[in-house]
Amino acid sequence: MGEDPWLFSALAVTVLFLTLFTSTGGYLLQTLENRFARPANPPVDVACIIILGGAFENEVMAARGGTEFNQSADRFIEGLRLARQYPDARILVSGGDGSFSGAYAGDAEASTAFFTSFGIAAERLMRDETSRTTFENAANTKDLLEKSGLGNCLLVTSAFHMPRSVGLFRKLGIPVIPWPVDYRTSGRLTLWPDFSQPSLNAQLTTTAMREWTGLLAYYVSGRTHQVFPQ
Repeated sequence: MGEDPWLFSALAVTVLFLTLFTSTGGYLLQTLENRFARPANPPVDVACIIILGGAFENEVMAARGGTEFNQSADRFIEGLRLARQYPDARILVSGGDGSFSGAYAGDAEASTAFFTSFGIAAERLMRDETSRTTFENAANTKDLLEKSGLGNCLLVTSAFHMPRSVGLFRKLGIPVIPWPVDYRTSGRLTLWPDFSQPSLNAQLTTTAMREWTGLLAYYVSGRTHQVFPQ
C-alpha cells in the first residue's frame, strides 16, 4: 500500500512529460487529420456546402460587435471560397449557441452577416440554429436537406473533426464529400521529444484526446458504425 502514492506520482509525471515535452499530442491529432483528404478531382457540380459551426467567438462579438473568429476560422474562409466556386450551391451552416447560458448568437446566425458582407446572397443560406453537438449538427442537417431535396453536398469542418463528423453523417444515411480544413499539424510529425513548445503541445494533446474520446463515445452509444471511420 505504501508504494501506491509513488506509483500514481510516477504515472502523473509520465503523462505530464508526454503532454508537455513530446510530440505525442500532435501525432495523435495528425492521425485524425490524415484520415480524410480532399478529393483529388473536385466535383464539377455541388448542390450544397455544409459548414459545421464552432468558428465564431460569439461572446466577444456580443460584447464588441463585428466578426471575430477562433482557430477554426478556416471552416468559414474556405466555405466562402467554395460558395464563390459553386455559385449555384446552397450553403448550410449548422451550429447554435454552445454556451451554458444560451445567451449568444450561434454560428448559423452569425454566419449570415459574414457571408452577405462578401456578396453571398442571403437566399442561398440555410441555417440550423439549434444544434449544440456534432450529433445534433448531423441530425438537424439531415432534416434540412430532406425538406429541401438536396444531395451531393460537401462537408466542411476541421480535419481532426472530420472522422467523427463523417461517421455520424454516414450512420444517418447522409452521403457527403469530405472537405477538411483547419489543419493543426504538418502531416509529417513523428513521435519525438519536443522541449520547444510545451504550451502548444498541451493544446494539441487536449484537442486530440477530446476528439478520440468523442469517437469512442459515439461508437459505444451506437451513433457511428466504426470507432475510426475511413
